Amino acid sequence: MNIRELSIAGAFEVTPRQFPDDRGVFWEWYRFDALANAVGHPINLKQGNGSVSRKGVVRGIHFADVPPSQAKYVQVLSGAIIDYVVDIRVGSPTFGEWEAVRLDTVDRRALYISEGLGHAFVALEDNTTVTYLVSETYSPTREHGITPIDSTIGLTFPTDIGEILLSPKDTDAPTLVEAERDNLLPSYDAARAFTRSLSQRWSASARD
Repeated sequence: MNIRELSIAGAFEVTPRQFPDDRGVFWEWYRFDALANAVGHPINLKQGNGSVSRKGVVRGIHFADVPPSQAKYVQVLSGAIIDYVVDIRVGSPTFGEWEAVRLDTVDRRALYISEGLGHAFVALEDNTTVTYLVSETYSPTREHGITPIDSTIGLTFPTDIGEILLSPKDTDAPTLVEAERDNLLPSYDAARAFTRSLSQRWSASARD
């Protein structure tokens, strides 16, 4: 598989090799060792989530307190999405910026999103099924959101999907400015310190 880091530090696009034949196709959709080599440590998998969305549904922007936050490994089982990684780490050189990656069943890419980053996606087809491997179990008191229609962030959605559909929770979520004002956002230094500690523990265990 090919793994490349995005312009937002801590986010990685994973493109697997596919092996088609007359029976169908085979691919490795997750390799802990390959991802660990790219990221600096493996995902300590704690939970797996799934969602099915109508065309035009937007989920996010979601994030969790650091530490421990929640790293995510996202892929599409059916349909297609535009997946957005948003840098919400206060003090980051790319604070407030975002990058988008298409995930579908053609290239079968996955996206790794490190602790401290914001995540959202928009479904491009009906019955789009998305799975997430995550590093921490769900904790409602530590989970937060930023509205995906915040003009300060300026996420752009495809024009051919019609009207976007949001949950009341995501519609009513604060803007980036409001979340920063209310001290909801993780700091860049705290997020980097946490992921650095994971890398150090991984390196130490590899030497033992």
